[in-house]
Amino acid sequence: MTEKTTRRDIESALMRGADTLRDTIDAANYKDYVLPIMFLKYLSDSYREEVEKLEKEYEGIRLERQKRYLPFTVAEGCSFESLYQQRYAGDIGQQINVAMRQIETDNNQQLAGVLSMVDYNSETSLGTRDHKNALLRDLLEDFVTLDLRHSRIEVKEGQIPADVIGDAYEYMIGQFASMAGKKAGSFYTPAAVSEIMARIVDVKPGERVYDPTCGSGSLLIKAAKRRNAKEVAIYGQEVNGSSVAMAKMNMYIHEIRDAKIAWGDTLANPLFKDADGNLLQFDAVVANMPFSKDKWASGFNPGGEAVGKGKKEFKMEANLDKYHRFDWGVPPASKGGWAFLLHMIASMSVNGRVAAVAPHGVLFRGAAEGRIRQRVIDENLLDAVIGLPENLFYGTPIPACILVFKKGRTNTDVCFIDASKKDENGNLRYIKAKNQNELGQKQVNDIIEAYQQRKDRDKFVHVATLEEIKQNEYNLNIPRYVDTFEEEEIIDLEEVQGNIARLKNEIAAAEAKMDAYLKELGL
Repeated sequence: MTEKTTRRDIESALMRGADTLRDTIDAANYKDYVLPIMFLKYLSDSYREEVEKLEKEYEGIRLERQKRYLPFTVAEGCSFESLYQQRYAGDIGQQINVAMRQIETDNNQQLAGVLSMVDYNSETSLGTRDHKNALLRDLLEDFVTLDLRHSRIEVKEGQIPADVIGDAYEYMIGQFASMAGKKAGSFYTPAAVSEIMARIVDVKPGERVYDPTCGSGSLLIKAAKRRNAKEVAIYGQEVNGSSVAMAKMNMYIHEIRDAKIAWGDTLANPLFKDADGNLLQFDAVVANMPFSKDKWASGFNPGGEAVGKGKKEFKMEANLDKYHRFDWGVPPASKGGWAFLLHMIASMSVNGRVAAVAPHGVLFRGAAEGRIRQRVIDENLLDAVIGLPENLFYGTPIPACILVFKKGRTNTDVCFIDASKKDENGNLRYIKAKNQNELGQKQVNDIIEAYQQRKDRDKFVHVATLEEIKQNEYNLNIPRYVDTFEEEEIIDLEEVQGNIARLKNEIAAAEAKMDAYLKELGL
């Protein structure tokens, strides 16, 4: 019997695919071409396995009837195996396009927009015809030995095959983010940060969880899987089409078949609404929003006012938003942080919770942002501010924070946690790494414990009263509340002067010895 497929096997195949594309396309686009091929292999293997089960019981018309009851279908000629057999064809790029679009059409309810985002026949992206064909042939060969039938996946105790395949998929999204560098922040949240937010909002069976900037969907999945993802209603919106496709694939591979992933601008065109046309309300909201998004309000001006001679400059005003998200203040045009946060707050149900990653600027900038911050705090919605280490997120080295909002709070204090510095023993509260810093399981547990206990701890936690925040003029800059200042060691000036004198003497002795050597050499 052949060996079973491990998570490592899946990751290796995906990495081979990335290596195949390395010299042809930008690293930020590896995921767009490699992940759909892996997904096609997954669909083909899964469908073949289900058909083989049916063939043991049925044949002829009865078999064809039973096939129609399967959760999805892969038409003849559209499978990975069919494309692999045609890998030397001169039009292999077009054949891949046709097969993927056919699978989408045949499974439109579940897979719409998943496999048609990328053109595998594009010479602009993949090179001239001969180069492109060789590239696609290699890409198919990278995955041909990977067996993704559920019965062939090696699982550990407590796992199901979907866990193994899904975890490998998400791990590789992280690896692709690492390769993509600055362009990765829009689709990937580090796993440790996702876990922190998932544990904070603590989604329960029967609740709705929402991510307004869902990227690849990994944060949503992490939040839903805290309990039972099949008992949680999952909603996500994303403006980037490539990320929408990734999120849908991610959900499908995790066997989450009823997730609602929408494509569009969350601020200008929120797509989840109730029967009355108001924003749909969610029990839990998680998000890693775009940092300081410039021109966030441009979608509210689809061609009316513009900048130019004789034209009135467009200015975002609260009355342009029919959902009244900006009645407490309109964020500045070049800083969209509070625009997204206000959207999340407006999307909370009566006992809703929000955990959102944000840049530190939202904590202390004044003007409109200051007024918004004051109103949010006065409404008793802010529950916690958690400072994270620098260089933790792909795409930016700056430190970020997690803001936690809650409706229905009975307390009025705010828990400030600074996980960006050192602990009481002088050890970093994160793992210093070469490229990206990391949070290990201990650091994650420390943050969650601090949040849940809400007790002051030197250089780590401070629970601030509302009066204290008011005295700070609603400035939430973490150092105002958590003192992580490290006193510098007192310098002994006499000792320093003594060392200087000693070094001067040593230098003089060395120079004298060098002069003697030079004289002996007649130089």
